[in-house]
Amino acid sequence: MFISPKQIPAGLLLALTLVAGAHAQQYPVRPIRVIVPFAPGGPTDIIGRVMAAKLTEALGQQVVIDNRGGAGGNIGMAMAARAANDGYTFLLVSSSLMVNPSLYAKPGFDPIKDFIPITCVAASSNIITAHPSQPFRNAKELVAAVKASPGKFNYASPGAGTTPHLSGELMRLSLGIDIAHIPYTGAGPVVGAVLANQVTTGITAVPPAAPHIKAGSMRGIAVLAPKRSANIPDVPTAIESGVAGIDSDTKQGFLAPAGTPKEIVDRMHREVMKLMQLPDVKDRMATLGFDIVADSQQDFARTVNEEIAKWGKAIRAAKIRVE
Repeated sequence: MFISPKQIPAGLLLALTLVAGAHAQQYPVRPIRVIVPFAPGGPTDIIGRVMAAKLTEALGQQVVIDNRGGAGGNIGMAMAARAANDGYTFLLVSSSLMVNPSLYAKPGFDPIKDFIPITCVAASSNIITAHPSQPFRNAKELVAAVKASPGKFNYASPGAGTTPHLSGELMRLSLGIDIAHIPYTGAGPVVGAVLANQVTTGITAVPPAAPHIKAGSMRGIAVLAPKRSANIPDVPTAIESGVAGIDSDTKQGFLAPAGTPKEIVDRMHREVMKLMQLPDVKDRMATLGFDIVADSQQDFARTVNEEIAKWGKAIRAAKIRVE
């Protein structure tokens, strides 16, 4: 038999409302898992552990990092996409979320349909570097040198399909320059090759290059971002040097499986916003070479769409594919 709300005594209706509200406020009632689709020790993992410790304090429940590396992050992202959407599983991931759908034939997840963007936690700009003996000092001079001697210059990256590699391809294609790609097996070997003057330029994220730039053993040619990096403020951006359209960075995004209740997503967004403003968290991010972003859900969703389109275009134009 159907009972209209008008037939329920006011006191009982109020009690039911309070019970429902109390149930929502009780979240979380058990530990929360944050999947990091990479091995322990990398920047995403380190940032995740900083966040987990602070969220544990704020939520009163243990927040644990679950490292699920492999296939360029696809294994962990696919696992997060299939996880229960009850508010007890989240995903912390790099720009692989936006790159891999175009890079891999079968990534195993859909970055738009399978996830709810919560916030871009932080970002680290990519940077072009060179040995101090190289004749160019900024992006404009580099482009001029490459155009004057096509086929003579190259850039080293941490590997095929990484955002530094795609940054180089974006530069090559958008500027129409003849510069060859030399893939290495990580950022460390790229830095070593630049320091030894074995390559004309290198492209990595800021953190591995920053100590050498500060020491003067490596030259920062251009930060590939709209603004300079706080970690190396003396290095100009490409835009400042008159070269536009090649900005790129490595983002760290926090997401929930599609269908996660809105009130839980909103709660997690508020908690992450608060923890990213804590002085010790700010110091840790700066040490890692990351700039705090902590944007709105809407802004991050827009970024995800824009990055998918940008990297997809670069990947298709460069004919890069990983099976």
